[in-house]
Amino acid sequence: MEPIIKHLFRKIVTLGILCLLAINTFSQKLSVIDLKVEHLKNPLAIETENPRFSWKITSPIKNTQQSSYEIRVGRHKATMDAGKDLVWKATVIGDQSVLIKYEGATLQSRKRYFWQVRVKDNHGNTSAWSEPAFFQMGISPMSWSATWIKVAGKDTSARSPLFRKEFAINKKLKSAMVYVTAKGLYEAHINGQRISDTYFAPGWTSYKDHLQYQVYDVTTILRNGANVFGLSVGNGWYKGRIGFGNQHNFYGDTRGLLLQLMMEYTDGTTETIQTDESWKYAYGPIMASDIYDGEIYDARMEIDGWNNIGFQVDNKWNSVSTMEKGPEKLVAMSGPPIKKHEQFKALKVFKTPSGETVVDFGQNLVGWVMLKAKGAAGTKITLSHAEVLTKEGNFYTTNLRSAKAQDIYILKENTEQVFEPHFTFQGFRYVKVEGYPGELTADNLTAVALYSAMESTGKFATSNSLLNQLQHNIQWGQKGNFLDVPTDCPQRDERLGWTGDAQAFANTAAYNMDIAGFFTKWLKDVKADQLPNGSIPHVIPNVLGANDGASAGWADVATIIPWNMYVAYGDRQLLETQFESMRKWVDYISSVAKNDLWNSGFHFGDWLFYRPNDDNDGRAAVTDKYLIAQTFYAHSTQLLINAANVLGKQQDVAKYTALLANIKSAFVKEYMTPTGRLVSGTQTAYVLALQFDMLPEELRAASANRLVANIRDYGNHLTTGFLGTPYLCHVLTRFGHNDVAYDLLMQESYPSWLYPVKMGATTIWERWDGIKPDGSFQTPDMNSYNHYAYGAIGDWMYRTIAGINSVAEEPGYKSIVIAPKPGGKITSASAELETPYGPVRSAWALENGLLKLEVTIPVNTKAKVILPEVTREIGSGTYHFESKF
Repeated sequence: MEPIIKHLFRKIVTLGILCLLAINTFSQKLSVIDLKVEHLKNPLAIETENPRFSWKITSPIKNTQQSSYEIRVGRHKATMDAGKDLVWKATVIGDQSVLIKYEGATLQSRKRYFWQVRVKDNHGNTSAWSEPAFFQMGISPMSWSATWIKVAGKDTSARSPLFRKEFAINKKLKSAMVYVTAKGLYEAHINGQRISDTYFAPGWTSYKDHLQYQVYDVTTILRNGANVFGLSVGNGWYKGRIGFGNQHNFYGDTRGLLLQLMMEYTDGTTETIQTDESWKYAYGPIMASDIYDGEIYDARMEIDGWNNIGFQVDNKWNSVSTMEKGPEKLVAMSGPPIKKHEQFKALKVFKTPSGETVVDFGQNLVGWVMLKAKGAAGTKITLSHAEVLTKEGNFYTTNLRSAKAQDIYILKENTEQVFEPHFTFQGFRYVKVEGYPGELTADNLTAVALYSAMESTGKFATSNSLLNQLQHNIQWGQKGNFLDVPTDCPQRDERLGWTGDAQAFANTAAYNMDIAGFFTKWLKDVKADQLPNGSIPHVIPNVLGANDGASAGWADVATIIPWNMYVAYGDRQLLETQFESMRKWVDYISSVAKNDLWNSGFHFGDWLFYRPNDDNDGRAAVTDKYLIAQTFYAHSTQLLINAANVLGKQQDVAKYTALLANIKSAFVKEYMTPTGRLVSGTQTAYVLALQFDMLPEELRAASANRLVANIRDYGNHLTTGFLGTPYLCHVLTRFGHNDVAYDLLMQESYPSWLYPVKMGATTIWERWDGIKPDGSFQTPDMNSYNHYAYGAIGDWMYRTIAGINSVAEEPGYKSIVIAPKPGGKITSASAELETPYGPVRSAWALENGLLKLEVTIPVNTKAKVILPEVTREIGSGTYHFESKF
């Protein structure tokens, strides 16, 4: 027996060693990645005293949760392992890994801090310390010593001024940071080199309230000895044409520049170079620049080397004037900067029937064209931009209204030049080229897409190619219109932050891209431009007027987006920041309501709803605007209650819960018959009443049936506009009519989501029939071909087709519901979403009467999977499910 016992003992020991090795291997694979501070990676200008830290965890073990974490923040990366120079360290038991608030010593203005995390999981494993990340505090108001500078005299020239400053560095440099902003738009160079890859800085904000500054680490650009700053400044949104009509100088009539270079040397001394009276300015080759109209660039007026060392200033350069600081606050950037992204080579260069030379880039995009050209000095090349061609194939710009949308280049001596604009952007697929010397080929032009640098977070695909193109169009509508502010359209003389469009699309936007920083930044403008009485303007930033606001479904952006962003990203602080704005908006409605009815004031209503041209039978889907207003009054009040519950404001919960009951009661009395019929029998009326729970519960199913009957009566076509469309399919699915929702989605004739796809659209159109079946155009003064509002169907596609759903009670995808509901003859679908915790994946296929589903859930979250014959709660990991279907 003894040899057998020894043999068994050796096996047990070996097995134990193998188990320990396996556990150690798993432990090593437990890791912390993707560290962010305030939604940003390694930010250079944090302003809050208690920044918040987020990280993601990876592990090969299923059902992994964080059980505790250690975090440390220090002044120096090299000494963190030794525990030296730490300003905060903490060990916390719990599973929170998103937006952890800093609780250490006071953080100092402009200082850089490094931080790391390591975690333990519920299986007893401990990760290694994460790679160090860093954040840098912004510049405090008292640290600004620079003076605003401008051109001498009145700033009346259309040309963009160039500002220049030489300085010397005679010590060994340790670090150098530039803090810069402008009234207008700026491009900054040091020693002839662009200091960043961002464009249209400092961005568009409510300039009268606050102006963003940017921070750039220029340590590696500077050199010992002579150095030089060179900056150009354009009109931009600040001084250029903006809004409707010929409105200029809305924020001010003088462009200005403010810059501060703060250097630290290795010997411990510091030095500051800043804007002051010693700077010089001249006018360069940008002869005119306007966002709507485009740019005129005369290469003959270039000043070679003006922004580099060794340049000799002549009498063209004048001393700058200084200007008084304005009342606006200087704030750090909280959203992503605008950058270049995809580039498109020309698909073809062709002659139109009218004889014009036109280039097709194959994609409606927002940005500009890079042009290569060589010709005689003085040769003028004009690039005109358009979204579509006429049915005859000719260049079409009538829908741009008064926007010229032209870039003009004037060549210098006979050398090859590459042109691109600086302070303008256009929305286009086609470019008309006039005056090009020699033969124009596809190699001479490249279209460049510019938009806010939001990380792509969502992917969606199905077995249906038309739906895949619809998803493509939705994403490109978002890219083109998320250019620092959420614009309605990017091409005509508008390009404004329309609130109704933004709130309708926000949920879809959060699936496609990481918009946490984007909307955090924009909501500051919503709050800043809110009127003292609580009214919210139609557009943010508000460049219209004080009376242009308070429209139902538009002004409700004040409550809808803060709540949606909370659910998507778990950002409780955003609710805290916006709560007073939310409450002021609801209180405004209450102040103008009579007997709890919001039945006064101007409203856009269900904008661009279905209306046949010669409507003799009452087929136009007109919905009572005050009925709509009442539903949004209830919705905003409900969202305010939701926010108050999250924030622990129980008095507000009680107050507005009572108000909500009155609002709904008033709706029933005013707009509903005893049997549940609404005074407006439109799809939008029933959708909003059902979506916002306006009807008595016992009448809701019958109302949903009326909605279905209406859809069938229109031949399985939708008739909704901007306010009804986002909720249409959601309501149908919720009340058991998922088949009808699919009938609408898969409809290919007008009006439908797929009609523009069939007509060749590459973005979402403003109107359901922007191009009519006969190839003619809708009303040209309101006919954008890049207008994302109707792309709100993307939210339903992710939630219902792919089945990826957030849970408001555990926001930020801490808890997830995977509940795909196939239909519409789609045989497979897949989607991915990069959540604050990591990637969620859902992919299904229908095979031989079975629904086969693959699901991936990120570490530190949980999910409920709901299929026709399966309901199961799972933790992290990848799973396979099958259910009869």
